[in-house]
Amino acid sequence: MKEESVANTVNETVSPAVWKELVREYQEPSLWRALWQVVNSIGSYAVLWYLMYRSLTISYWLTAGLTILAGAVLVRVFIIFHDCGHGSFFKSTAANNFMGFITGLLTFTPYFHWRWEHSVHHASSGHLDKRGTGDVWTMTVQEYLEAGRGKRFAYRLARNPVILFGLAPLALFVVLQRFPKSKADPRECYSVYWMNAAIVAVGAAMAMFFGLGTYIILQLVVMLVAGSAGVWMFYVQHQFEDVYWERAEEWDYTAAALQGSSFYKLPRVLQWFTGNIGFHHIHHLSPRIPNYNLERCHNAHELFRSVKPITLVTSLKSMTFRFWDEKRKRLIGYRELRQYLKQQKNSAV
Repeated sequence: MKEESVANTVNETVSPAVWKELVREYQEPSLWRALWQVVNSIGSYAVLWYLMYRSLTISYWLTAGLTILAGAVLVRVFIIFHDCGHGSFFKSTAANNFMGFITGLLTFTPYFHWRWEHSVHHASSGHLDKRGTGDVWTMTVQEYLEAGRGKRFAYRLARNPVILFGLAPLALFVVLQRFPKSKADPRECYSVYWMNAAIVAVGAAMAMFFGLGTYIILQLVVMLVAGSAGVWMFYVQHQFEDVYWERAEEWDYTAAALQGSSFYKLPRVLQWFTGNIGFHHIHHLSPRIPNYNLERCHNAHELFRSVKPITLVTSLKSMTFRFWDEKRKRLIGYRELRQYLKQQKNSAV
């Protein structure tokens, strides 16, 4: 509670001019850090695919283990893609766009289309009146109670862990990313079409080495591991008990970043695989900070360190959250919803 009150006080008293000055030096991209990350991330991913190819004649169990590891490394590759989309990975716009396309090809994600959608997410994170783009479907208690049976069933299905962290990520990256949104501009639409063509071309080449069936199975497992881990990270970053959600008249950018985006404190090895994106409060405060500078920025000032961390163990509680309780300003689960309905029924008697 003490840490929470400190964070709330900081959010209320620190102006954007102050925190913008604090993060300024960390927004500067480093060419050697970026290039080294490309080597140890994309390089590792390429080596793992080669080892997967060689392991097919040795042991399928070895191949399976390498495939899972490749999926974990692909999460790190996606963080490079993510930073390029924010224009933070390199100084050069052209370099960011080029690397964004390459990493987008590896992650099956159209660069310009994703960049457009993700910018909407950053502009509306924690804004109750602007939900629906680039976020996890979240209903308020009142919205759920007023919904029909069909919508309630769809919501419960969408929030089911097997669907949310298993089938949905695979569907998102393999299927849904192949089609542009109706509101997308021509450039975003064409980025989807060009990415689809590139994926087919690379997939055909890979199938020549692995065999079509083997390549499809391996690629799907890699995407499943990476997608599930990525969606879990995104979920925990914005679906925790004391997360920030406000209506338009109360919404504040600084509070939405520092209170509405978690500090997911992971073990070092998982921090490496996830490209430091656990420092999500820093990222939402300033998307121009490349991932390799997030930790240094977090450690630089009490404003950032005062954000209450979520650990690997405590993050598991997030799986129980389903609805935003506007009255109590926190996420609740089915059990608390039933208790709420019981209290309402008793008070009406």
